[in-house]
Amino acid sequence: MAATKVLFLCIHNSARSQMAEAYLKKFGGTDFQVESAGLEPGTLNPLAVAVMLEDGIDISKNPTNDVFEFFKQGKIFQYVVTVCDKEASDRCPIFPGMNEKINWSFEDPSRFAGTQGEKLTATRLVRDKIKEAVLDFIKQVPKN
Repeated sequence: MAATKVLFLCIHNSARSQMAEAYLKKFGGTDFQVESAGLEPGTLNPLAVAVMLEDGIDISKNPTNDVFEFFKQGKIFQYVVTVCDKEASDRCPIFPGMNEKINWSFEDPSRFAGTQGEKLTATRLVRDKIKEAVLDFIKQVPKN
C-alpha cells in the first residue's frame, strides 16, 4: 500500500508548516509521506522550535524548503495543505497529480508581539490548533 503524499506550505517554512509536518509524521506513521516548504524559505522560528520541544518533538535541525524547488523537481503530492492566509495560499503552485488543495489559516508566530512569554503562549495556541487539525486530517483522509 502506497503512502499518501502530503505537502504543508506556509510563507517561510519556519513555523506553521514545520509543526504540521512534524505532527503528521508523528501521528500518521507510514500511511503518510510528508514534507513542508515555503514560498520564501527563511530560518526556523525559535518560538516554534521551543513549543514543539515542549510537546516532545525536536524540529531544531529541520531544513527550510522552497516550494518552487519541489515543483521544479517534479514532486507529486496528493494533498497540498496551506497553513497561511488565503492570499499567500493562492500564490502556491498547482502540483501535478494533486487530489486536493486545502487551506488551514493559522496566525503567523513571526508576527506575534509582546514579551517572550506572551509570544510563547500565542505560539502554543497555534501549535495546539495545528495538532488538532492534523489529527482530524488523519481521520478524514482515505487510506490507500
